[in-house]
Amino acid sequence: MRFLRRGHPLLKMAIFSLVAMVIGTVVSLWIDWFPVQASTAADDIDTLYDVLLIASVPVFVLVMAVAIYSVTAFKAKPGDMSDGAPIHGNTRLEVIWVTIPFIMVSAAAIYGWIVLDDIEAKQPNTMIVDVRGQQFAWDFTYPDEGKVKSNQLYLPVNRPVEFRVTTDDVLHDFWVPEFRLKTDAVPGLTTKFRATPSKTGTYNVVCAELCGIGHSTMRNTVRVLPEKDFDAWLAKQQGSEADGGAAAAGGDMTAAGRDLFTGDGGCTACHTLADAESVGALGPALDELAADAEKYGKQEGQSPEEYVKTAIVDPNAFLVPNFSEGVMPENFKETLSAEEIDTLVKYLLTVGGGDKG
Repeated sequence: MRFLRRGHPLLKMAIFSLVAMVIGTVVSLWIDWFPVQASTAADDIDTLYDVLLIASVPVFVLVMAVAIYSVTAFKAKPGDMSDGAPIHGNTRLEVIWVTIPFIMVSAAAIYGWIVLDDIEAKQPNTMIVDVRGQQFAWDFTYPDEGKVKSNQLYLPVNRPVEFRVTTDDVLHDFWVPEFRLKTDAVPGLTTKFRATPSKTGTYNVVCAELCGIGHSTMRNTVRVLPEKDFDAWLAKQQGSEADGGAAAAGGDMTAAGRDLFTGDGGCTACHTLADAESVGALGPALDELAADAEKYGKQEGQSPEEYVKTAIVDPNAFLVPNFSEGVMPENFKETLSAEEIDTLVKYLLTVGGGDKG
């Protein structure tokens, strides 16, 4: 065949393509694409991804090599305005280039289905966690664990978990990159996925769906704990509803309020407050809250305490100038107990320019 002659452009293209395929595949497998594996599904998903790279990188290189060769080898000479030679096609070649991709895609689909089916298989002793998204925060409920509610996700290691995900407003996407799993949060629907945390530590909870002006702040963490530590956390959460978190903070109400603000309160993403070392700018700064509560509370016929409490449980009832409606979550009256809200109000007024004693 003529193209096997030394120096023939097709032979050069074939050699270049083969070398590029090998280099591209090796480089793509060498790159560490993902964060640490923290669920039992992570290894299977990473392996699936590697298989797809091995299949797709050579195809990409081959297509690009043919395209580059065609552009350089068959380009018209300057000033040549004539029509190209008529091409009637090659049936055998067309069958080949349709059949091979069909087989590759079908094999990848079957492999992916097997991995997904294994991940979604029901496991004994599965813990249910209800996940609710809202602009721009997550909250979590443990319906079988005393209906504990939290704005931070805690999970026991090596115990299967079924996440039931929904949203109060717009589309969100619940994603834990270290688990390799995600699902959309769709208004009016409850989507589900299963995961088994396999490594203790603190990992990211991310909204992967553009959901509004505060999308970039809709981040949280999941803390995977040893089972005994998780049980202790559950007990503490169940007890904190009675005293606003003071017992958990050693009886210090200011420390309890700070814990709510920086932890389960989820306030640091949007507000600046020196005592909590937070610098969020999506919502009003709170270092002068006592003066603001006095000022705006009089306008609404409320005491400073009533004004701050209303701002937490019904944030759209009164808007501070230059801040928009619908930015602050409206579910704190559900995720925080009445005692916790009172603790948070006292803390904010104390450190926000109020009583320093």
